[in-house]
Amino acid sequence: MVATAATSSIFPIPSPNQDSGAKNAKLGTGSAGLGLKSKSASGSLQVKANAQAPSKINGTSVGLATVESGKNGDDMSSPPARTFINQLPDWSVLLAAITTIFLAAEKQWTMLDWKPKRPDMLIDPFGLGRIVQDGLVFRQNFSIRSYEIGADRTASIETLMNHLQETALNHVKTAGLLGDGFGSTPEMSVRNLIWVVTKMQVVVDRYPTWGDVVQVDTWVSASGKNGMRRDWILQDCKTGQILTRATSVWVMMNKLTRRLSKIPDEVRGEIEPFFMNSPPVVEEDSRKLLKLDDKTADFVRTGLTPRWGDLDINQHVNNVKYIGWILESAPLPILESHELSSLTLEYRRECGRDSVLQSLTAVSGADIGNLGSNGGVECQHLLRLEEGAEIVRGRTEWRPKYANNLGIVGQLPAESA
Repeated sequence: MVATAATSSIFPIPSPNQDSGAKNAKLGTGSAGLGLKSKSASGSLQVKANAQAPSKINGTSVGLATVESGKNGDDMSSPPARTFINQLPDWSVLLAAITTIFLAAEKQWTMLDWKPKRPDMLIDPFGLGRIVQDGLVFRQNFSIRSYEIGADRTASIETLMNHLQETALNHVKTAGLLGDGFGSTPEMSVRNLIWVVTKMQVVVDRYPTWGDVVQVDTWVSASGKNGMRRDWILQDCKTGQILTRATSVWVMMNKLTRRLSKIPDEVRGEIEPFFMNSPPVVEEDSRKLLKLDDKTADFVRTGLTPRWGDLDINQHVNNVKYIGWILESAPLPILESHELSSLTLEYRRECGRDSVLQSLTAVSGADIGNLGSNGGVECQHLLRLEEGAEIVRGRTEWRPKYANNLGIVGQLPAESA
């Protein structure tokens, strides 16, 4: 019987007569090995047989066969013949598995071999930057975010300055010179030395807008015997237009004594291989910056205090924050009708977290009561402690808004657009 049931799973067999079915049912009542079950209802006999055949017969794999007799012992239905077609796998399941694998591989390939769909999109998708031009220039791209623009729909001067500072630090890191400090080299870290900026000049030809991608190039050069000059060029990735040029002078200060220091020979050996022999990108403004006081200043803002987030890793106020404080005392009519075109700063003293400052501004040769209708405007600035010690002296130049942006609808006022 076992052989018959197993063979029927491979070859079709003729249906036995009613007597044979009854006999098989009778035999099955005492045969637990065949798994036969009988049930009598309304004078009829139903038999359901589940024959558990061995997995192989004569080396041929076989499956299980289920035989069910019809009502009143009618002919038992034989299983369909096993052919090549009904032995094929479920192609829908196989196709779904292949599709899943393909999509996962395509996603990984897209991340590894990313290319911009538009020429104005990021060339550096992860914003990590890279060293170019014989290892002397560091280049990094930035996308102007919505929270980096102001009421004029353009990036603020603080945003541009933060991008410049970020590329400077990443330059040191990518060159393998980053020690235990904020831009300090390993030899500087051993000697508790840090970089501090003494002078900064910035010229802004045009401010980028939301969604623009800008490319920042930076490099370093020698500045005298104990200084280093760092230059930046910021340009539009799409058009190649130069938007901002900046140059700065840096010296070393002892982090513990807070006194200026000469450049040790060991540190000089680290940084000199990266010096470029090039002139500054902004011609030096040799005009003397005026010292303002309460009598010479036209506008004064008092009670300025640094927040915890304004401090950098060297425990002093980030130099970009000084620019925001300087502009706190700039007259509102200038801010509404003009935009900053150039900036010159001389840093005299560092500022700590407990400092309380005052911002002073004097407008040079302009009608204070009619600032909005003037052409170019020049201002003198002073940032000082309450007790009078100078922090930063500065000079700013302003041009009427949209003077360089006519024809660019995204930069015009809403009523003009």
